[in-house]
Amino acid sequence: MKLLQTTDYLVFFIYFIIVAGYGFFVYYRKKTAQMDSKDYFLAEGSLTWWAIGASLIASNISAEQFIGMSGNGFTMGLAISTYEWMAAATLIVVATFFIPVYLKNKIYTMPQFLSQRYNGTVAMIMAVFWLLLYVVVNLTSILYLGALAISAISGLNLTFCMIMLAVFAIFITLGGMKVIGYTDVIQVFFLILGGLVTTYLALDLVAQQGGGSGVMKGLTMLREGADDHFHMIFSKDNPNYPSLPGLTVLVGGMWIVNLNYWGCNQYITQRALGADLKTARNGIMFAAFLKLLMPVIVVLPGIAAYYLHSKGYFQAEMMVDGEIVPDKAYPVLLNLLPTGLKGLAFAALTAAVVASLAGKANSIATIFTLDIFKKRIEVEADERRMVKVGRITVVVAMVLAVLIAPFLGIDKKGGFEFIQEYTGFVSPGIFAMFILGFFWKKTTSNAALFATIGGFAMSIFLKFLPGIMDLSFLHGMGFSVPNKDGVYEIPFLDRMGFVFLFCILGMFLISRAENKKGVNPKGLEVDSSMFKTHPAFTVGAIFIIGILVALYSFFY
Repeated sequence: MKLLQTTDYLVFFIYFIIVAGYGFFVYYRKKTAQMDSKDYFLAEGSLTWWAIGASLIASNISAEQFIGMSGNGFTMGLAISTYEWMAAATLIVVATFFIPVYLKNKIYTMPQFLSQRYNGTVAMIMAVFWLLLYVVVNLTSILYLGALAISAISGLNLTFCMIMLAVFAIFITLGGMKVIGYTDVIQVFFLILGGLVTTYLALDLVAQQGGGSGVMKGLTMLREGADDHFHMIFSKDNPNYPSLPGLTVLVGGMWIVNLNYWGCNQYITQRALGADLKTARNGIMFAAFLKLLMPVIVVLPGIAAYYLHSKGYFQAEMMVDGEIVPDKAYPVLLNLLPTGLKGLAFAALTAAVVASLAGKANSIATIFTLDIFKKRIEVEADERRMVKVGRITVVVAMVLAVLIAPFLGIDKKGGFEFIQEYTGFVSPGIFAMFILGFFWKKTTSNAALFATIGGFAMSIFLKFLPGIMDLSFLHGMGFSVPNKDGVYEIPFLDRMGFVFLFCILGMFLISRAENKKGVNPKGLEVDSSMFKTHPAFTVGAIFIIGILVALYSFFY
């Protein structure tokens, strides 16, 4: 294995100095004034549209995309890009309909929304849940997968890599959301530049197999030599159908995954909640454009690795205990890069991991400080005290992640699958609770509790239902497929769709019953004028939708 050379470390050191130096500059410039909690957690009024858009992407793209999604590109091809391309459409929906509701009602955290719309019990239950989810699932998986990849590339000890990533992320996070937002702009630059370099060299290596060179030659050879990896919609007989069940990626559960992630997730919405509506919308639109580019960086390398592996490349490097491990595809490709460029790609991967860690840690600190500490532990806490508690929370969360990540079996499941599996049990209920809370004023608090608890229970039930009864009768409709043991299971995304409909129906019935008894829920301030968009945003939205229609039509 060709490890990092002195030139690579020099390139990486330059990246570190630029990010750290700019972070110090932003932090100390802000430090001249007293930093309050809104400055620290939200960077209120400080982030420009391009900083918001870049921060959204930097926080979203991490090791689970670079490693996990590239691994999925190796196994199932371009179809996994639906998570990225459908996210672009989802961001337009969020910018148009969700963000105006949050900003109009001065909502800064997701538990605050639940408290304001429902009651303190619902808010506290979800605040505790989100903290556990963010620390035990998201923070640990980002940290562990990132360290795993960096260890494979650099040859450094895995635990050492985890600690250094955690320290780097803490270093950025302690400066607050403004430092995170503006350093994310630099992180995205390195992320995209290094990612594109990796993709270019992977495609050029493919082209060399046919005696040519260049991206276009490489793409042509990939289309010819791995045609089965360039279809967006799978048929029922495709072995990858359980992961991406046909048209569900266009009209079913994929919308729930994305709308919950981009519209009801503190980790993401936090970037826009400190801005005015126009700035927030422009930033989200910028993120949607960048989302269209992401499959080029995180999926195409996986397909190129599949093609090269089929031609005899890195046979041993992709194997663990006699089995191919798709998540090794991206690190193996990085080890093929020449000195210098390998350091740039290494910096890109580190940028993705650190930006996501910093963003996640800041969200953990925000929820704990504003929704638990301030409301239940120390109600009289002043601004300085809350900022201090937020910083302590960042350090504690990162230490916990370092300690527990090695014991969760994240590498055994595959990074992307690990995150989707555990968040998918609760996201349908959460999204149902949010969407009715937004747009149906008669929704009650008990209905919200039903979605939270009942949605989780239904997800568990459907997960284990195949062991209780034969679901082959659903196969004709595409809602069940046999696993390797011949047992018919409901695909993950379809299961989410069923649970969402179950939650919506249950919430409707409970709310109607309580409405008849005189229960009058607290509605949010919502009117149709809030959803009017300015012409530039409308044009951009139409352009993005047009690109998506063209992509899905061409690669159907």
